[in-house]
Amino acid sequence: MSSKVYYNSACPVCNAGIKDQRQRMEACGIKDIEWVDVDAHPEAVSEVGASLEQVRERLYVKDADGELNIGVDAFTQLWSETPSQRWLASLLRLPVLKQLTHLAYNVFARLLYQWNRAKRHW
Repeated sequence: MSSKVYYNSACPVCNAGIKDQRQRMEACGIKDIEWVDVDAHPEAVSEVGASLEQVRERLYVKDADGELNIGVDAFTQLWSETPSQRWLASLLRLPVLKQLTHLAYNVFARLLYQWNRAKRHW
């Protein structure tokens, strides 16, 4: 089984970030990732046991072993698979940085979600 990335293309910031990450990974020859746009396929959220709103707010990645990574852990998982970004994944796994990054991501994700709702992106 390959990794699956669940993202929300209705959010312009999220969509741009995923597009960039996908291009980076494909440029490295990583093509066995399934990219699932929950805006186009809302039923797919049942695969991660989350609501559509939860997946709209945070990135979800199910790795090849079936382990679910959410938010900054999802990004860290993708970066750890991308040769040019492995250093970043390693850095963000350091205890103090991991805590700070989780806090910053959660605040940013909540604000971005609220902004998208206010702009009626969905």
